[in-house]
Amino acid sequence: MATWFYLDQDSVFKSPGVGMPSSVSAAHQAVIATSQAAKSVLLQSAIEGHVLVKNQNNALPLKSPKLISVFGYDAYTPMSYTLASSFKFPTGERSDLYQNGTLYSGGGSGANSPAYIDSPIEAIQRRAYEDGSSVLWDFISEKPYINYVSDVCLVFINAFATESVDREALSDTHSDTIVTNVANNCANTIVVVHSAGIRTVESWADHANVTGIIFAHLPGQDTGRALVDILYGDANPSGKLPYTVAKKQSDYGSLLEPSEPEGKYQYFPQSNFSEGVYIDYRAFDKDGIEPQYAFGYGLSYTTFGYSNLKVSKTAVSSTNYPPKASILPGGNPRLFDTLVQISATVKNTGSIDGKEVAQLYVGIPNGPVRQLRGFEKVLIKSGTSTRVTFSLTRRDLSTWDTDAQQWLLQRGTYQIYVGRSSRDLPLTGTLTI
Repeated sequence: MATWFYLDQDSVFKSPGVGMPSSVSAAHQAVIATSQAAKSVLLQSAIEGHVLVKNQNNALPLKSPKLISVFGYDAYTPMSYTLASSFKFPTGERSDLYQNGTLYSGGGSGANSPAYIDSPIEAIQRRAYEDGSSVLWDFISEKPYINYVSDVCLVFINAFATESVDREALSDTHSDTIVTNVANNCANTIVVVHSAGIRTVESWADHANVTGIIFAHLPGQDTGRALVDILYGDANPSGKLPYTVAKKQSDYGSLLEPSEPEGKYQYFPQSNFSEGVYIDYRAFDKDGIEPQYAFGYGLSYTTFGYSNLKVSKTAVSSTNYPPKASILPGGNPRLFDTLVQISATVKNTGSIDGKEVAQLYVGIPNGPVRQLRGFEKVLIKSGTSTRVTFSLTRRDLSTWDTDAQQWLLQRGTYQIYVGRSSRDLPLTGTLTI
């Protein structure tokens, strides 16, 4: 509501505009929501949402494969879909963890009705036509037949989620069995996971024949087109994981055990949030748990080097609490004064152009080992360097003082880290306040 008032929608937008009737089958004004100008943005967004986490022996990008074998229920276009609920397929018994048909969006309010769905198998077949390749597929079997001359086997699985329903688990046996059975019989198996959130891969991530893994997330209408651009190297992957993928589900500990509505809180569910700020990578760092794939992790078809870290304070006063000021949306505006400037050099040390997401982490005294406090995505041509800069505000360096009910700037030595992920930080420095 604050945003609604801040944008003057209570006074500027007086008429309700175009809406939907209570019955969508009733006559109403059609709204064509597609736009030619948006096509490139949608495709690029889909491409950049893919995260390459394994690329053994440079299996990707594909190099003119003669025979491509495609497996898994996630490779084809869904047979039907609805706007605000999970997909419905005539497939009999199955787990609600996965959906038959490629997963292009989440469920509930995260669902959408796309102009079209370009599935992985459709995009692969188009590319095969251009290259003169052959494509075999089996979307049904848990233990499919694999042609021994296959240059590459692509396995597509997914992990569905929707609002108002907790996920049963972070993986499912059916999908893992498909991947393992294919990998046992194909020396170059690449797995693509479309998922709404974390999907653990412990049962096959380290399989010698699983040469590539892509977390493709929820790409929308250009699911297949975006993926094929990455598979064949027309696009260089640059996505980074916005969560930690654990080696096993139990590594997440009590974070997977929400407070239940029980006892005196049966009708008024409560949670003490005893985990505090120690969730995801901060919890893994605190407990010394080695992840399968770290928060912020993601591979590219090129490589990047980091050097020349600089940390400098600004002239802004570093009082314990922010100076008093008139409160604006977002709080005291003095919280957003820049106290520190940080910069580093990133060089593309590989043979092709690519984008890197340089990440800044800060270890605040009396707080987590490190917390993400900035990131910058930059396109760097092969063999060249660029300078990335980060600004740390008073808010970035403060912790909440429950007694004073204000943001307190801690005194002491702050650790500064810059690098590729929360566990790969080649540049380190300090800041004293």
